[in-house]
Amino acid sequence: MQDLSKIEDTITKSSAWENIKNFMGKHIDLGKDISISIFDVVVIITVIFITTIILRLVLRIITRNLPPEDKGKFNIVFGYFRWLIYLVILLVTLHTVGINVTAVFAASAALLIGVGLALQTLFQDIISGIFILIDQSVHVGDIIEIDGKVGRVEEIKLRTTRAVTIDNKVLVIPNHLYLENSLYNWTQNGSTTRESVQVGVAYGSDVQLVKKLLLQAASTNPDVISSPEPTVVFTNFGDSSLDFKLIFTINDSFKAQFPKSDIRFEIDKLFRENNVSIPFPQRDIHIIQKPE
Repeated sequence: MQDLSKIEDTITKSSAWENIKNFMGKHIDLGKDISISIFDVVVIITVIFITTIILRLVLRIITRNLPPEDKGKFNIVFGYFRWLIYLVILLVTLHTVGINVTAVFAASAALLIGVGLALQTLFQDIISGIFILIDQSVHVGDIIEIDGKVGRVEEIKLRTTRAVTIDNKVLVIPNHLYLENSLYNWTQNGSTTRESVQVGVAYGSDVQLVKKLLLQAASTNPDVISSPEPTVVFTNFGDSSLDFKLIFTINDSFKAQFPKSDIRFEIDKLFRENNVSIPFPQRDIHIIQKPE
């Protein structure tokens, strides 16, 4: 009797499995050339679910160190790319389970190529903007120099970076320029920067006196900080002058031209008071006269 009961249970389980298998194997015709089974639908739903989990993990890893405002900008762009990834995964899954999507692949490829060619620069700007947000190489308030232009960063968007120059002009920088040019971030290591003023004095001048006057001109300027101390470098024996460089540190490099101008005024004043002359370029001309 027990053997008979076991056989009946086996037959029942086998029958239930066959029913499930037959149900999962039922096909749904979506068109003349497209037929999909219930099992294929389950596979597609499972793949989409796994893709969603992976995308969420990737998004969390990428944005974990981003500021809240940058994280919001990145989430918007990531949302558009997520739907593109879903579309690709869906087409690949349909092709894997045996559904003919060749025509869809061909149409999608042609569409993406056309859109990519038309919006190539826009995509470069957006991708560069994403790199800036992730890499954190530029922040709002930084003073940057790119392509010979200097400005203080006011806003970082996905396509452009907005900066204000010393002349209070708005500088709109397409983000793809960060990939094509060298970027100088003046304030990434801090707000203080080393600046310099160069000057030449006449041959025969007292170089120790020149050094003393240059240090005096820097130390008396209110914008020059005392640590590190200003220093003077004797750079060269020039064609017409002895060349010196006065090196000093200021807090706001964005307005460096103003303290540098004040220091030049002070140098000129001190040199005049101490009879140190700044020569102009000179040339010795020798005229050779041929005999008649």
